[in-house]
Amino acid sequence: MAVIGSGPAGFYTAYKVMSKIENSVVDMYEHLPVPFGLVRFGVAPDHPEVKNCQDKFEEVAGSPRFNFVGNISIGDHDAALPLRTLLPHYDAILFAYGASRDRTLGIPGEDSLRGIYSARAFVGWYNGLPEYSDLAPDLTQGEEAVVIGQGNVALDVARILLQDPDILRSTDITESAIETLQKSKVKRVRVVGRRGPLQAAFTIKEVRELMKLPPVAFRPVNECLIPADIKSLPRPTRRIMEVLQKGSTASVSTAPKSWSLDFCLSPSAFNPSEASPSQIGSVSFARTRLDPNPFDLKAKAKATREMTNVSASLAFRSIGYKSEALPGFSELGIPFDDRLGVIPNDHLGRVINESEGWSNSGTAQFIPGMYCAGWVKRGPTGVIASTMDDAFSTAESIRMDWYGHLPFLNEGKGSGLGWDGVKEDAETKGCRRVSWQDWKKIDAAEKAVGQKKGKEREKFTKVEDMLAVLD
Repeated sequence: MAVIGSGPAGFYTAYKVMSKIENSVVDMYEHLPVPFGLVRFGVAPDHPEVKNCQDKFEEVAGSPRFNFVGNISIGDHDAALPLRTLLPHYDAILFAYGASRDRTLGIPGEDSLRGIYSARAFVGWYNGLPEYSDLAPDLTQGEEAVVIGQGNVALDVARILLQDPDILRSTDITESAIETLQKSKVKRVRVVGRRGPLQAAFTIKEVRELMKLPPVAFRPVNECLIPADIKSLPRPTRRIMEVLQKGSTASVSTAPKSWSLDFCLSPSAFNPSEASPSQIGSVSFARTRLDPNPFDLKAKAKATREMTNVSASLAFRSIGYKSEALPGFSELGIPFDDRLGVIPNDHLGRVINESEGWSNSGTAQFIPGMYCAGWVKRGPTGVIASTMDDAFSTAESIRMDWYGHLPFLNEGKGSGLGWDGVKEDAETKGCRRVSWQDWKKIDAAEKAVGQKKGKEREKFTKVEDMLAVLD
C-alpha cells in the first residue's frame, strides 16, 4: 500500500493495516524530508504533550514492512513523481495528505494591505514549516491585533502573540520566531467570531490556558450572550461558560496586555491606515443576530446593517483549512469535491466515483484500491484523537475489502514491487529520496543544535539545510 502523507492520518491507518493484514507492506510518501505533518508543523510549541503520538509513529516506522519515502512530491511539476507512476506497483493507495490551503474571506483589502496574514502561515512560520520560513510577519506596527475566527488555531495565534517569548524559548519554536516576538508591540488581541459563545468552536483547554496567561487580562464577554442558568447546558459547553464568566486573575486596568472574545461580528472589509495607506489600520464588521436565538447551540449568524470599525495594525485570518486535489486526479478518474475540499468517499474511507451529490448518493461505485483518511476524507475538523478514530475506520475498510476478496488496484496483476518499482522513474525525474534512516540523521542534528540552546530541538526551516545534513 502507498500512503500519501506522513501526518497522523497516514501513520494511524498504516499502523492498523500493518497489524490487521498479514505481510502487508506500507510505503509512505512525504513531500518534505521530515515526517509527522501537522504534529510537527501545526501543534503549538508550548503543547509538547500533544506530540506524544510520535512515539507510536516511530514504532510503526521501525517495522521492516514500513518504508519512508521522504522528499518526494506527488505531482506533475519538475522533480515530482506523477501519481500514475505509482499505480502499477501497489494494491492500494491511501490519500492522507491533509489540507494544504486556508480558506479566505474574500473581502476588500484582504490581498492588498500589509499586515494581514493567514493563521496557517503564521503557525507554519513559528513551527518551522519551510513553505513559510520567509513570512517575516511585522509585529511592530501597533498594539492592536485582530484574529478572525474562534477555533483552537485562532486561540493558538492569540496565545503566541501574548505569551512572554522567554517562556517559549525552551520549546521547539524557531529561533527567528523568538526574535520577531521579542520585538512585538502587540498588547491587545481581539479574537472575533460571527456567532456567540455557545456556538464557538474552541475547546476548554485552549480558552483556560489564555485565562491563566500572566500578566494578561481577559476583557469580559457580553453577559446577554450567556444564559442566566448555565446548569442545563451540555457539560462541555457549561464548563466553557464557567471559564468565560470567571475570567482572568489579571485586571484589565493594571495588566500590560489583554485579550477578548468578540462575538456576533462578521468581517466586511480591511481598511488602510491613515498614516500608512499600504498598511492595515482597521477592520469593518457587520453586527450579526443569532437565529433562532443566542442560546440555541446550532444558531446561525445573520448579518444586520449595523456596522462597527475595530482598529488593528495586524490581522490574522483563521477560518479553516482546505484540501486540494492532487495533480493527476482527473486524468485517473479520481473525483474531488472542490466546494468541501474532500475526496468523495463512503464516510468509511473508500473513494467513490461521483463528485456531485456524493454524500447521499445511492448509485456511487467504489474505486478499487483507492482510500482516504484524515482531513482530505472528512474536512479539516477535529483533533489528533478524532483523526486516529477516523484513520482506524479507513483501515478497517481496507481490512474488510482485502479479506473479503474485493477488487483492488491492478486486480492482482500489478508488479507488487512498491517503491522498488517506482524508484527508477523517481530518479529519472530528479527526485532525491530521504529514507527513515536519513530522517533520523536530520532529527539528531536538530536535537544537537537545540541542546546547545537549552531546548529539545532547533528545527531546520529550509529543505536544503535538511538535505545538507545527509551530504
